[in-house]
Amino acid sequence: MSYGEQPFIPALMRVQAYRFSNPVIALFRAASTASEVSNSPSCIPSKALLAAGHAAHEVKTADKFGVKVSASNIDFELVHQHVKSVITAIEPNDSIERFMGLGVEVIIGQASFVSPKVLKVNNIEVRASRYVLAIGSEAFVPEIEGLDSINYYTNKTVFDLDELPSVLTILGGGPIGVELAQAYNNLGSKVNIVELETILSREDPDLVKEVRQSLVNSGVVVYENTRSVNFAQVKDKVSLSFIHNKQTKTLKASHILIACGRKVPSDVLKLSNAGIEHDGKSITVDKSLRTSNSRVYALGDCVGHQQLTHVASYQASIVIRNILFWQSTKVSYDHIPRVVYTNPELAHVGLSEKDARAKYKDNVRILVWHFNETDRAIAELQTEGCIKVIIGTRGTILGCGIVGPLAGELIQLWVLAISQKLKIGAIAGMVSPYPTFGEASKRVAGQYYKPFLFSTGMKKLVRFLAKFR
Repeated sequence: MSYGEQPFIPALMRVQAYRFSNPVIALFRAASTASEVSNSPSCIPSKALLAAGHAAHEVKTADKFGVKVSASNIDFELVHQHVKSVITAIEPNDSIERFMGLGVEVIIGQASFVSPKVLKVNNIEVRASRYVLAIGSEAFVPEIEGLDSINYYTNKTVFDLDELPSVLTILGGGPIGVELAQAYNNLGSKVNIVELETILSREDPDLVKEVRQSLVNSGVVVYENTRSVNFAQVKDKVSLSFIHNKQTKTLKASHILIACGRKVPSDVLKLSNAGIEHDGKSITVDKSLRTSNSRVYALGDCVGHQQLTHVASYQASIVIRNILFWQSTKVSYDHIPRVVYTNPELAHVGLSEKDARAKYKDNVRILVWHFNETDRAIAELQTEGCIKVIIGTRGTILGCGIVGPLAGELIQLWVLAISQKLKIGAIAGMVSPYPTFGEASKRVAGQYYKPFLFSTGMKKLVRFLAKFR
């Protein structure tokens, strides 16, 4: 039996497909209505909004190709309808009716454990041989002076806006913050980002600088390494004050977006009644995703590791194997990619240069290929960014970071390479169609052999062999 939402859905469908003799599978959700169950996570609405923003940007910059377009007219109400239509289009994939058609019993309501073996929902006590918690996460709202006195949006509620913010100030420069900053800026809002540290602080600084420069060039104002943030309502505006470069800075905005990360929902499940350990931020699990209660597994955002939908889906596949086939399969996150869907996109898989050098010391090589050396990128005037590959001994691929066009698509080759333990020679030796953006992967891999191919010894060998022609 599972309690939760979208991440466990594909695995749940696979379980029901096996048609065991007495399958007892119930899907629970902390919701009061059926419509709440089918709400999409914010990742899809944000990508729909980003798509609208990218379209507006393409119109504004079309003249670089010699294409003259009259001033764009952005109807934000229609943009809002586009976002809602995307949500509506994917809702049937996760609908209650679909699961019921597969034989899944669906109970809508708030559940809580009453003992290590019993879960109670809607005054019904449910007993199961195994439980799976996929309760997701909610926006983390920090305790900041004045924040409780103003109206603000989170990554979930911001998509309810049906009017374009005139001035949007975003607190937080993680993936959610920078993606929405670019989207709203492209659609016509004036946007500020206020970040405690640096934007996209988890990512390689060499790659982040390309995203930062793109934001700044498009008009987004970025404040990094700020301190002492506080809010105040000033008539119809919100005032945000903070310290930046040792000076007090005050911004006024029509709308505030809090994008400071995610946290596990409050303990409505009463986990302590089931003997399930947690620290208030995440549920504690072992490498098999089993909690401190051997009957209960947890996955997705609530376990606190890379709060991404595809990570939750991967974890769900591990849980299903362990429950149904009595395996002890353990999770490995070495091959899990992540993508920031800005323009240019930023994607990464495996170790960063910093982590690789800390682990392997001097046994690390860095290969870089810039998109301004790739013919397709030159033809399409998308030459920003590069592919950066981290190599260990004997051509082992330790990690890859990409910033540039289609980074989220290009990274998938490197995900496969790391997951299958391919060496760099496999990438260098593949035949890549010309001209494509993907050709850059082959070119960067080829850099590995450059010192050898153009060494003094190789030159001598070639001259020696030429004598026998």
